[in-house]
Amino acid sequence: MNVRHSPGLILAVLLTSGSAWAQGGAVTVLGGGYGEACSIAAVQDRSDDLSMQTCTVALDTEIMSPRDRGATFINRGVMKMRRRAFDAARLDFDVGVRLVPEAGEGWANRGAAYVGVKRYQEGLSDIDKGLALGVKEPEKVYFNRALAYEGLDDEKSAYFAYKKALELKPGWALPQHELMRFTVTRP
Repeated sequence: MNVRHSPGLILAVLLTSGSAWAQGGAVTVLGGGYGEACSIAAVQDRSDDLSMQTCTVALDTEIMSPRDRGATFINRGVMKMRRRAFDAARLDFDVGVRLVPEAGEGWANRGAAYVGVKRYQEGLSDIDKGLALGVKEPEKVYFNRALAYEGLDDEKSAYFAYKKALELKPGWALPQHELMRFTVTRP
């Protein structure tokens, strides 16, 4: 099978929200205080200055378990990605996955941040690790995987990753739109 695509603008669809961004990727923190407020803000797709400050205050002032501290770094990273501050987001994800290495969301989000700065191979490695660990919305991770493959000029793998995203969430317009750029031929 040969797969060709019409080149188009690669726009990273991350595990965060915005006009062209997918939703999700936050990690729940319970127990009250600023850490929980940061978690709620991330789940509600917020990335305003007050929400970011809430996460920072939690990290600077609250005593948290390593898991909650890691989750708070991941949540703040999600907010930074919404602002397209990919390098700053990646730094938060670095700490988050170091503290909570089993958090698939942290790895997948860090992979998306790498894709956002066109470091596709590193992004693909983290995306695959996130998928292996498990994520709440794998269709979004497969979409990002497709973007990484496109960045690496692997059209066939990109095509199948977009198809998997659509299979996991039938009717999702973003992978449907991307798949229209591909032409599949049999040898």
